[in-house]
Amino acid sequence: MLNDFWETAPPAYKYAVFGGMGLTFIGIVIIILGAITTTPSMPFIALPFIGVGLLAHMASLGLRGHNIRKEMKAAEKRDAAREAGKKK
Repeated sequence: MLNDFWETAPPAYKYAVFGGMGLTFIGIVIIILGAITTTPSMPFIALPFIGVGLLAHMASLGLRGHNIRKEMKAAEKRDAAREAGKKK
């Protein structure tokens, strides 16, 4: 498999990665705004954004692992079929 994973990645993985990055970014911006405006409740508002962003990143890792395992099984089946064809 010579392709870069990003080129062959499923769309669900890409959405999860970008969604996680976006939510984490929004959470960080809210924390910074809370620090600048000295609003004590802003960091607590930002925590769910960061938490959901991190969960989305972990979900994307699961999606990536699942896709790689599926591709490896398919490659093993192709190799086994190729070897069986050579022995005949």
